[in-house]
Amino acid sequence: MAVPKRKVSRTRRDKRRTHWKAKKPAISVCPNCQSPKLPHRVCKYCGFYKGKTVVEVEA
Repeated sequence: MAVPKRKVSRTRRDKRRTHWKAKKPAISVCPNCQSPKLPHRVCKYCGFYKGKTVVEVEA
């Protein structure tokens, strides 16, 4: 079984983990009500998607 010969320092460990960041989600604008929404999803404020009202939203 492979065992490390020496302890990995905090600096070395943290250098390896620098790319583990969470990415910011892409946000587009709803063409119907101009509120922010995730791309390729129905707008949760007006229920609009691809030029049609898909979901009835309560006022």
